[in-house]
Amino acid sequence: MGRVRPRYIKSLGEKLLEMYPDKFTDKFDENKKAVAELAEIPSKAVRNRVAGYITRLVKRRKAQEKAESSA
Repeated sequence: MGRVRPRYIKSLGEKLLEMYPDKFTDKFDENKKAVAELAEIPSKAVRNRVAGYITRLVKRRKAQEKAESSA
């Protein structure tokens, strides 16, 4: 089993992805830089966790779109 993300990580990640959908990709390093630009997060650990969650959401969306197009 994996770790459970706190609600504030999820809500911040979802809000950023909703506001700036074209800024994020499925690459963690790019998302880390984008999160640093778009949100004022004083902690590096929190920034990385938000970027990781956004990366996961983007990958999930791409997989879902691929599955829908092939079906």
